[in-house]
Amino acid sequence: MKRIELNCFLKGIQVLIIVLFVLTGCDNRQKSIVQQDEYMLGTLIQAKVFNIDKKSAKKSLTRAFQRVQEIEERFSVNIPTSEVSCINENAGIIPISVNEETIKVLEKSIYYAKLSGGAFDPTIGALVNLWGIGTKDAKVPDNQSLKETMDTIGFNNLIINKDKLTAYLTKSGSKLDLGAIVKGYAADEMKKILVEEGIKTAFLNLGGNVLVIGSKVDGSPWRIGVQNPFQRRGNYIGILETKDQAIVSSGNYERYFEQNNKKYHHILDPNTGYPSNNGLVSVTIITSQSIDADALSTSVYVMGLEKGLDLIENLPDTEAILITEMKKVYITSGLKEKFQLTNGEFSYEKR
Repeated sequence: MKRIELNCFLKGIQVLIIVLFVLTGCDNRQKSIVQQDEYMLGTLIQAKVFNIDKKSAKKSLTRAFQRVQEIEERFSVNIPTSEVSCINENAGIIPISVNEETIKVLEKSIYYAKLSGGAFDPTIGALVNLWGIGTKDAKVPDNQSLKETMDTIGFNNLIINKDKLTAYLTKSGSKLDLGAIVKGYAADEMKKILVEEGIKTAFLNLGGNVLVIGSKVDGSPWRIGVQNPFQRRGNYIGILETKDQAIVSSGNYERYFEQNNKKYHHILDPNTGYPSNNGLVSVTIITSQSIDADALSTSVYVMGLEKGLDLIENLPDTEAILITEMKKVYITSGLKEKFQLTNGEFSYEKR
């Protein structure tokens, strides 16, 4: 059996970190850039702010990263004392008292589970553990184990009581995994703090969940390269121009392993129990809130081309770039003047 595993460090790096170095050029204003990198939420988080007062910028970044640490301690399934871990540990037993913030994120998760028809499901944790993708124990599960695990999945099993501030998984063995939404929430919270601190221009990258604050220093849009899903990191298919938005991608090359010469990626379909296989290889969502972009990138990837495009076209101020295994690129109507396809191996397709 041949196996290839990607380091978590690479998770989600499909919106390229070429924004500041290749696509913006450089001038004397780069002297005012203050950058801080931290490994949190299972990935590398990079934050760059443009502020003449470097002392103030560093203070703002420290606050922002402290906020991410709070979020990780509350939502990580890898921290036994987190609220999510406590909910999982008590599945089928008792409701767990949680913070208002946890209620907020869980409600958003259920919203997208319903909106996507179950393509996004926060109760997929046991299935994620069964496959182990991204760990040294990744393997294709046997049919019996898969069947038993599938019985634990269902967002209707998650009961939230806003008045009592409790969350409860009604089925024993059910487990929450909010990895497809928490990084987006963390990015929004970082932005909130930086804006409060007076930062007008910043670039945040939470393992591929990109969020830009404002425009570039000169007032022009940020130019974001969208990763070529068939090549190594650093190759892009086109350029997206945007201001003050979140750009989040999901792709079949982020984390995967190979077994018996077949590739298995980490975006699991809650309806089949297997990695989603519908012809899509990459989905990029562009919208104002990173929490929404995060959940939608997974939702659309699992829903597939037609249903995914229909969903995005009916959401306000939300756009998408979808890439198929045949190297066809589909964009939503609002991106016609903002996205430029630059790689000749790919072609635009109309529905």
